[in-house]
Amino acid sequence: MALNSKRKVVAFAGIAAMSLVTAACSSGSSNDNTGGDTGKADTTDYSKWCDMKSELTGKSVSIYTSIVTPEDASHKASYKAFEDCTGVKINYEGDKDFEKNLPQRAQSGNLPDIAFIPQPGLLQTMVDTGKAIPASETVGKEVDQYFGADWRKYGSVDGTLYAAPLGANVKSYVWYSPKTFAAKGYTVPKTWDELMTLTAKIAADDPNAKPWCAGFNSGVATGWPGTDWVEDVLLRTAGPDVYDQWVAHKIPFNDPKVADALAKVGAILKDPKYTNGGFGAPSTIATTTFQDGGQPILKNKCYMHRQASFYASNWPEGTKVAEDGDVWAFYLPSVDDTSKPVLGGGEFVATFRDAPEVKAFAAFLASPDWANAKAKATTGGGWVSANKGLDPKNLVSPIDQQSAEILQDPKAVFRFDGSDMMPSAVGAGTFWSEMTNWIKGQDDKTTLDNIEKSWPTS
Repeated sequence: MALNSKRKVVAFAGIAAMSLVTAACSSGSSNDNTGGDTGKADTTDYSKWCDMKSELTGKSVSIYTSIVTPEDASHKASYKAFEDCTGVKINYEGDKDFEKNLPQRAQSGNLPDIAFIPQPGLLQTMVDTGKAIPASETVGKEVDQYFGADWRKYGSVDGTLYAAPLGANVKSYVWYSPKTFAAKGYTVPKTWDELMTLTAKIAADDPNAKPWCAGFNSGVATGWPGTDWVEDVLLRTAGPDVYDQWVAHKIPFNDPKVADALAKVGAILKDPKYTNGGFGAPSTIATTTFQDGGQPILKNKCYMHRQASFYASNWPEGTKVAEDGDVWAFYLPSVDDTSKPVLGGGEFVATFRDAPEVKAFAAFLASPDWANAKAKATTGGGWVSANKGLDPKNLVSPIDQQSAEILQDPKAVFRFDGSDMMPSAVGAGTFWSEMTNWIKGQDDKTTLDNIEKSWPTS
């Protein structure tokens, strides 16, 4: 009897708190064009979160994520308004081995309240554990109002929304030095053929450097930068429909179109004339961290580095990231100049504890209030969101502003990172490991066949 009464009280408290969240959020979200590096005060109206203070003060919410130093500082700063308004303490834990450890923590019963999951495939895995909690109605409304239908789909499993989008990134970029290009008389390529012509010209012109540099090493996630290369090229050579079929395994992983894409990647990354600038033979890509991968550009040892918009945060302090700066990024060309496929990724906010403070914080993270607060807190650049309520003017970096505009552009042919949508055993497993083996010298056919064999049969 006492146990049943306790359950009723807890259930009533949860419903009451959720009503407060719903009422508070229904007033809408405001955008603010001031703050950040402008020196102006943040005038965003956070009152709807402050209204919940009497219900939530003294509570805490734990976050577990793969986002570590230096990117974690701006995340923590972006929660301050919520913490001040609600009295909730946000406890942040970053882990480079997040992808491996999160499922293990589900097995041991040591799950966080919230996890920032960077792969829809891993989200599926966590939902399969039975520990993930479907997103609240309030979070669902925020997602429907401020994100595109594709983003809702990426955060859903079997039609049920489990996780709202958080950050996002554009992966179809090539980093380079505008100053070096200008000094050498090089122009930014507009097509894939122009990119390969430029690659060959750089190799012939400069015996002391390489056209490209890269790094696949990322702890237990080693190999993921290689998967991005394949996805970006496949999206360009085969088109979005084939890309979708490949991600869903409606065509095999070793389909001839995939083999063609991998061959084109190999024509760059496996050619010793073209890589690995500043590090050694192409095989050194396997042991070079992705953070270090593009750094030789600043030392004139490398000319180009294919990496996402978030790489901006990895340049040393004082590096000018601009069209006329030390480094900038151009769009990875398609096979022609008439199409513009965009590969991207992001994180999703999954919850594992059914409590008012967790629901409230998840709703805050799905709102434009948080997206704009995060933009202002990211003073060094390197972060964007697909939230339609994000004002690009609040982003400090020009590359972030450009990325946000691309993400919000309905004309862009956007596709989410394929490995992040595949079953985690493949997307965060064999695809990573086999691309690492591939860059060490394994042949194309063996690489693709091994990944195909690993695809779950049920």
